[in-house]
Amino acid sequence: MTVSYDEVLREQVRARLAGHERRTVTDPTKRHAAVAVVLVDSELGEDRVDPAPVDDWIAGRPMPADLDGRMVDVSGGAAFLLCRRASRLTSHAAQWALPGGRLDPGETVVQAALRELDEEVGVRMPATNVLGLLDDYPTRSGYVITPVVIWGSGRLDPRPAPDEVVAVYRVGLHQLLRDDSPRFITIPESPRPVVQIPLGGDLIHAPTGAILLQLRWLALEGRHDPVDELEQPVFAWR
Repeated sequence: MTVSYDEVLREQVRARLAGHERRTVTDPTKRHAAVAVVLVDSELGEDRVDPAPVDDWIAGRPMPADLDGRMVDVSGGAAFLLCRRASRLTSHAAQWALPGGRLDPGETVVQAALRELDEEVGVRMPATNVLGLLDDYPTRSGYVITPVVIWGSGRLDPRPAPDEVVAVYRVGLHQLLRDDSPRFITIPESPRPVVQIPLGGDLIHAPTGAILLQLRWLALEGRHDPVDELEQPVFAWR
């Protein structure tokens, strides 16, 4: 069942973010970045074809029997914007990500998230659409990420920058509520559990997966569980 995109949802998310005691991370060895968690409207069944060259990317990559790497049939009702990064990038190529990047000198996290949203996805939003912030997430690759939750006020019209983003998807919030989500696995390299969020035909890992899990827990369910100790897979450590 999809989640309605309406003022009731907007006020619920805003109030729960405002009432949350946000966990912050201060680490002078890491660079500060911000990502935009943009809540938009979407239509059920509008995404029957994945525009990304998935077959090329998963060639030789072992995939679980129930997954094919594609992001199809995930839209419907209230959704968030999710990007597939370009394969030519020097870091985290072809991975799933929220629009975002490092802060420029003198920028706030809100300013950085809105700027990156414009630069990467071609969507310009005013600061008045910001609903609040989720917890900071420290990454293995040397960043502290602050997620900025933004109300998109409709469907929007993403126009991704081709050098950075292959495609932008409207993923319904109902996908975060799947019975098989979240998943946790163990790895020999860390005592912390690795989080996996099933979306469409793929698994979203931290940091994006951790941010989306807190979006579910806090914004949709009113839970204040921390996610900053959830681990990333080893391939995301660099």
